[in-house]
Amino acid sequence: MEQAIPSNTALRVALRRAAHQIHDSPIVFDDPIAVAVLGSAYSEELRRTPTRPDRPFSVGLRAFLVARSRYAEDALQRAVESGVDQYVLLGAGLDTFAYRNPYAQLRVFEVDHPATQQWKRELLQRNSIAVPENIRYTPVDFERHSLSAQLLDAGFNHRAPAFFAWLGVVPYLTLEAFRATVSYVANQPSGTGLTLDYVQPPSVLPPLERLAHDSMASRVKQAGEPFQLFFEPNEIAIELSRFQHLEDLGRDEMNARYFNGRTDQLAIRSSGGRFLCAWIP
Repeated sequence: MEQAIPSNTALRVALRRAAHQIHDSPIVFDDPIAVAVLGSAYSEELRRTPTRPDRPFSVGLRAFLVARSRYAEDALQRAVESGVDQYVLLGAGLDTFAYRNPYAQLRVFEVDHPATQQWKRELLQRNSIAVPENIRYTPVDFERHSLSAQLLDAGFNHRAPAFFAWLGVVPYLTLEAFRATVSYVANQPSGTGLTLDYVQPPSVLPPLERLAHDSMASRVKQAGEPFQLFFEPNEIAIELSRFQHLEDLGRDEMNARYFNGRTDQLAIRSSGGRFLCAWIP
C-alpha cells in the first residue's frame, strides 16, 4: 500500500458490503451503516459497483465478502458469550462493527494503516456517524510497526483474552509479517480467538477460477496492493499449530452455511478463498 493514501481494496470491499444491503434479499450480513459510511463521496461508485447476475465471479466475490464479515461476527458472539471483552480488528478498513456494537462491555480496537484510518475517521465525521467511547484507533503498518506496542499504547489488556479478526489482510503480507502477527496472537491468554481469511495458491485452482484470480491479482497490483502470500489448508494449519479447535471452511461449507436455499444467484463461486477460526486453549 502507498504510504500517503488510504487502501483502495478497503474501499472496494466496503462498496460490495453496501451493495449487498441494497440489491440482495434476504440479506446475509445485515449492516445498517454500510451505505451511510460511504456517503455522497462514493455514491456514484456504489451505483457502478457490479451486481449483475450474469457476472458470476463478481456476484461470487460479493458473496464471499459479506459471508466473511458474517462469519467473523458470529465467532465474535461466541467469544463474548464466553466472557471476552476485547475485540481487535486487524486491518479494519471501513468495517462498521464498532459503530453498531451491541455489546456494552466490549472494547473495540481498530488496527489499520495510519492513512486508511485517517480517511475512515474523516468519512465518519462527514457522514455524521457517532464514534462510541469504547473504540480505540490503533495505527499500525504491519510491515513496520510493533502490533504489541501499538495496542498497549491504545489501552489493550494483554493479561485478558481477546478476539482478533484479520479479514482481507493475509494475502497482502509477507510471510515474515504474517508469522509475527500469528506469534503475537498465539501468546495471548487462554480463551483468545482468531478468525481470518486466506487464499490458496493459484496453481491449485481450476482453469476458469485461475483466470478470475489472475484478473483480480492484476487489478490489486495496479492499485499498489499486490497479492504476496498464499497457503493451502495443511500449510496454514502448521502455521497455526499453537491454536486449537481450528475450523477451516471452503466454498461448499460456506455456501451451505450462509447461502443455502436462496432463489437468487448469490453464492461463493471460487474455491480459492477460505475462512478460518481458531482458539488459544
